[in-house]
Amino acid sequence: PFVSKTMGVDFIEAATKAIVGADTSDMNLPTLETRGRPANYVGVKAPMFSFTRLRGSDPVLGVEMASTGEVACFGKNKEEAFLKALLSTGFKMPKKNILLSVQSSLENDMTHSAYQLHELGYNLFATKATGEVLKKNGVPCTIVGYPTEKGQDGDMTNALDLIREKEICMVVNVPTYESKRLEDNFQMRRTAVDFGIPLVTNMNLVKVFADAAHMHNEGEITDLDPKTLFEHYQSETDADAWTRPDEFH
Repeated sequence: PFVSKTMGVDFIEAATKAIVGADTSDMNLPTLETRGRPANYVGVKAPMFSFTRLRGSDPVLGVEMASTGEVACFGKNKEEAFLKALLSTGFKMPKKNILLSVQSSLENDMTHSAYQLHELGYNLFATKATGEVLKKNGVPCTIVGYPTEKGQDGDMTNALDLIREKEICMVVNVPTYESKRLEDNFQMRRTAVDFGIPLVTNMNLVKVFADAAHMHNEGEITDLDPKTLFEHYQSETDADAWTRPDEFH
């Protein structure tokens, strides 16, 4: 349904016709070579999760189906559609402080996104290994202790305390199969969910979020008020639309 609405084609009808051998030449179907469709907007679909209701579960994604709903949004570009979809799931834009903790193989990838967030005025906090790499790469941040090392690092602030006291507005925790600090990662993710703090656990998501937040700050993304699909259709001109008013909507 999402691809059908985005591309203006009823693929269910097309599939049904194909099964019974009916003609589909009048449906304006895209081919594998079709590019630039749609031309004036991008569609992004974001999943919604119920980790808050699953007490003690690890809010990290695996191969199994974990989402309990989805939100699809359109935007003039990838970043706008992404930000609209993300906000429509209940995600709150961070106001001040962001906690970063990623597996060592991803730390250099994190540097660019982290610097973008720093430029936007966010205060960055990072666990020891991540923070050391960020500082070495010229990204200002405050190093905090791991959850399981509470009381062992002298006066160093513990990551878990910051999350529980809601000093942190977004938690970025990106593990991989190489991760060693499994308990620390779990505690940061689970505590973020339990205290209603936005949580990001995917490196590609971090990169797109940083790009979108930067564009939003620069005034390139201004229309973040969601509109219904029918409101979108009403604002379309005949030249913009891929379908006629009497076709699939």
